[in-house]
Amino acid sequence: MTASKLSEVAQEELFEHYRFNAAKGQEPLRVDKFLMNFIENATRNKIQQAAKQGHIWVNGIQVKQNYRVKAGDEVKVLFEHPPYEQLLTPEDIPLDIVFEDDTVLVVNKPPGLVVHPGHGNYSGTLVNALLYHFSNLPNNSSGRPGLVHRIDKDTSGLLVIAKTEPAMTALAQQFFEKSTEREYVALVWGNVKDDEGVISGHIGRNPKNRLQMMVFPNGESGKEAVTHYKVLERLGYVSLVSCKLETGRTHQIRVHLKHIGHTLFNDERYGGDKILKGTTFTKYKQFVENCFKVLPRQGLHARTLGFRHPGTKEFMRFEAELPRDIAECTEKWRNYTKHSL
Repeated sequence: MTASKLSEVAQEELFEHYRFNAAKGQEPLRVDKFLMNFIENATRNKIQQAAKQGHIWVNGIQVKQNYRVKAGDEVKVLFEHPPYEQLLTPEDIPLDIVFEDDTVLVVNKPPGLVVHPGHGNYSGTLVNALLYHFSNLPNNSSGRPGLVHRIDKDTSGLLVIAKTEPAMTALAQQFFEKSTEREYVALVWGNVKDDEGVISGHIGRNPKNRLQMMVFPNGESGKEAVTHYKVLERLGYVSLVSCKLETGRTHQIRVHLKHIGHTLFNDERYGGDKILKGTTFTKYKQFVENCFKVLPRQGLHARTLGFRHPGTKEFMRFEAELPRDIAECTEKWRNYTKHSL
């Protein structure tokens, strides 16, 4: 197969994000510098990374970042995933609406529902559902309609959605000022030592595993994060814990609790899908496996959400009861603790 044919095949597997044609008077210019002149908010580092990954093409051929663009060249940036704007299609996905008026919407997100389209999740998200049920939702700073904050795919619970531009601005300001109330319920491995406490530690990307976040206790990397926790119930080898957030970092509760030795129950990404506490008895292992089947995701639920209404200025608080999977798994542990410990 010829090089040009290989290029055609490769392009068929990619999605075009940008295309530019160099003008007739274009002086030779490195392609990374050329693209910085055309792509809004692009950094040279990101463009160079795209080139290293083989995503920059000139006249149908992959090029490195030091390729010099000449007059008449056609420059494309291609990725494995569709451009974000192509993913914003309305989809008839039901919503569990807890509260709604002309300016805000509070929804109870089920586990397994991704909040917004992105790499690996190009459809079937909460944003796709919102676009189907509502029109003219304002975009946040990332171009995501209605979203003020987010929770992980396998975390269930409450989210507030802005229906107007003023509501988006007011709610975003509250999250920035940390004046919202957010409480989560977590089922974690181990008997938490203290009845309550505060976990502080910067959170950033794990350099050894880019899919994970980690705590940098000395603040040498990452962003400041603070979680307040309180034990709700001790169930032998697991505990039910309430967590209140001061900050909203990616995977904050999952990472902070793992940091103090209490990984979320069945949190696959952080090792909670293994038996971390308990006995070596076969009967116990079978019991835990059954619990994993009942709760096939991390045991985390956004139970309480409070904020000041953008219009009335009244402080509103909403609560979503534990979903069935967490409730059933917790009840299994109650029964096990009662009869086996």
